[in-house]
Amino acid sequence: MPVSVYTPAEVVEETGFTLDTLRYYEKIGLLERVERNAAGQRRFSEQDVGWLGMLRCLRDTGMPIAQMLRFAELTRAGDHTIPDRIKLLEEHDRLVEGQIENLMERRRYIRNKISYYRSVL
Repeated sequence: MPVSVYTPAEVVEETGFTLDTLRYYEKIGLLERVERNAAGQRRFSEQDVGWLGMLRCLRDTGMPIAQMLRFAELTRAGDHTIPDRIKLLEEHDRLVEGQIENLMERRRYIRNKISYYRSVL
């Protein structure tokens, strides 16, 4: 039977976010209000964990919090915002592509330097 409720520690393990980050994301509205058990402890749903996976991807690729919040607003507003979400993600994808190209160029430079150093040994 699949797990349908996650503790904060399990979510930290699953997503790589810290507890402080999870609290912050909830505070600023990036993560919708998380359910709590009778003792007041946070209990994350499968949907919460899935959403955090998307946020992890966006954050790891350099999307600013303001853009992540815009994406969250659009998502919560309903399916009529899908064209706007596509546009936002396409813009981000172009930025990511530029980062990849920049990293590839830096990698070529590093590899050339390695080759040079090997040639002088």
